[in-house]
Amino acid sequence: MPEQETEMQSPEAAAAAQENAREAGQDATGSPVDEGTEPESKVGTARLQLELEQLKGERDQLLDRLARLQAEFENARKRAEREKQEYRDFAVGSVVEQFLPVLDNFELALKSTGTTEQLRSGVELIMKQMQEILRQMQVHPIAAVGEIFDPRHHEALGSVEREDLPDQQVAEEVRRGYKLRDRLLRPALVRVASNSKQTSD
Repeated sequence: MPEQETEMQSPEAAAAAQENAREAGQDATGSPVDEGTEPESKVGTARLQLELEQLKGERDQLLDRLARLQAEFENARKRAEREKQEYRDFAVGSVVEQFLPVLDNFELALKSTGTTEQLRSGVELIMKQMQEILRQMQVHPIAAVGEIFDPRHHEALGSVEREDLPDQQVAEEVRRGYKLRDRLLRPALVRVASNSKQTSD
């Protein structure tokens, strides 16, 4: 009875039979397998692999572009810093060049063997020369003595009792202040009048 023998096969024998049928180009039922069609899972895997390769390529392009942009930015930053330093050096050189004649005159004054009065007159001339250079550079002294104390332009070194001056008026200039156009370079160092008569009234 061959049918009963087939039914009585062990699981190991059934698995071996399936493997033999697969190698012979048949499926588990004995029907031929069409080798021209790949399983659906293999097609999906191939598609995913292709997409992965495309994404890797796009990633590499973006990383390359980012690296180039970073290099360009770094070069631009260095170039801007270099140009800024060159402009600063040019500006400083331009200012120093104007003060070199003043320095020459100071050296001549120190070598002079004239009288004290002659030396004083020479220093006054040098000071006028410096003031003229500052004026050409739009640097102006801040008005102080006789002005009402202004904390934006004046720095109080102290106060002095003065009944002949209005209260809070600048009585004395200790160090001159300067402005470059409208920008404060340094405040004037002053002493301010304190009039007790006005404050008590």
